[in-house]
Amino acid sequence: MIIIQCMKWKLLYSSKLSASNPKRIINILLANRGLKDKREKDEFLNPKYPFKISLKEVAIKKSQVDKAKARIKMAKERREKVIVFGDYDADGITATAILWENLYRLGVDVLPFIPDRFSEGYGLKEETVDLLVDAHNDLKLIITVDNGIVAHNAIKHALNRGIDTIVTDHHQKNIKKLAAHSVIHTTKICGSAIAWFLSRELCNNPTGLELAAIGTIADMLPLTGVNRSIAKYGLVELNKATRPGLVSMIKEAGIKRGTVGTYQVNFLIAPRINSTGRIGNALDSLRLLCTKDVVRSEKLAQKIGKLNIERQNIVDEVLAMAQEKLPEENNSGIILLAHENYHEGVIGLAASKLVEKYYRPSIVISMGEKVSKASARSIDGVNIIEEIRKLEGLIIEGGGHPMAAGFSIYNEKIEEFKQELDKLISPQLTEEVLEKSLKVDMAIDFSQISSDLLEKIISLEPYGLGNPTPLFCSEVTVLDARTVGGEKHLKLIVAQNGVKYDAIAFGFGEYISEIEQGSLLNIAFSLEENVWNGKRNIQLKIRDIK
Repeated sequence: MIIIQCMKWKLLYSSKLSASNPKRIINILLANRGLKDKREKDEFLNPKYPFKISLKEVAIKKSQVDKAKARIKMAKERREKVIVFGDYDADGITATAILWENLYRLGVDVLPFIPDRFSEGYGLKEETVDLLVDAHNDLKLIITVDNGIVAHNAIKHALNRGIDTIVTDHHQKNIKKLAAHSVIHTTKICGSAIAWFLSRELCNNPTGLELAAIGTIADMLPLTGVNRSIAKYGLVELNKATRPGLVSMIKEAGIKRGTVGTYQVNFLIAPRINSTGRIGNALDSLRLLCTKDVVRSEKLAQKIGKLNIERQNIVDEVLAMAQEKLPEENNSGIILLAHENYHEGVIGLAASKLVEKYYRPSIVISMGEKVSKASARSIDGVNIIEEIRKLEGLIIEGGGHPMAAGFSIYNEKIEEFKQELDKLISPQLTEEVLEKSLKVDMAIDFSQISSDLLEKIISLEPYGLGNPTPLFCSEVTVLDARTVGGEKHLKLIVAQNGVKYDAIAFGFGEYISEIEQGSLLNIAFSLEENVWNGKRNIQLKIRDIK
């Protein structure tokens, strides 16, 4: 048996079915996702419509929403200027678009503001409050989206200048009490989803559910429970979107209308929205999402598409530079790389790629003259933000989630921070934690694969964290093997007991010399529908080969 990849397979259901039974297979897949009783399965297969989800179900305090509603109503009646203060990532930009759009529809005198990553940085700051006050004499209310939960000094400063703040955020809070007028906080949903739920409480028919779906998927929320509802119904809206910016972006990305799923959001739509905040001006993405001008939307979509290509090239450059330094890091439990040439806008992407390749918690730091910006990504079993917060005395400020965090740090503190963080994390990096494994749902025979099974599997979408794409394994014989896509990918015809299927293995092109006609392979794969020349066929998408 050929061993091509080195991931350990973890079979979630070890028994083998003796006959084709699509319903039984689906029940096994649901059980593998922790859904065993009828109620849980029904709720998963038929998620509640977001308009019917209560605030309690998303862990938002109604009392805080009521306070926020009253303050917004007062701002409208008094004709006060209101600023929706967002963030420059996909979740923050979509959150800004949702709340600004719905407040504007209500007749509130409202403007959106997204800070510049490089000159202003993340979150509400005292200097930014001053900037906004100087620009708008009648400013009396700031509403944060996807940020603000740790902006204690800025919120206190705003209050001293006669400005109330409503915080809406999903990041982890600390023990300090905010001086905000009201705080709409939960970690169950993302920033754009919170903005949508607040809009729902303010308006009879809020817009932006499709934007909340983009934010939810882009911010890597588990697609279970309420997040599954937001993603599922939001994707329905996205696939019939008339919003000019989304129509233009989908077209520019080469996505066929009506085929947008989590993959397209994760790898085509969200990166484009993010690219402006990484190496350009995040307001361009906001303008694209909010414009009603078709011609303008097409120009912005083209501009952002080109920026996304530039962003990809910069990531490759930073990653190449980072990997040159890696031999110096091999005695450390974590990967921490710092350099003045690392582009601040893409260090998070570079950290993610290092985790993907080396499977260790990774931090990439863009060094400034005195202060550096850092982005951290982690692996299962290591709560990176929890460990970073244990070293608060060594950093200037920071925030994030268990799997991703960002912080700023004085240059002279970087080496000490690295040593102390390594002391905290290295003991957690056991052989079990560092072993990269592939969870395979069950073994299946080709005779059990059918269009009926595929249709039932499609009903489990959308896939993501908490609901991964169903993976099967099977022993097959290779009938034909060739490379496609510039020799990067493998295209196979595989057979078992007289039944054959086309299969595609992305990124496996380098192994073509090890596979020949008649080779026996054990493959881990998902099922997908392939449409070619109007014909619909089942294709196997290979994840791993042994």
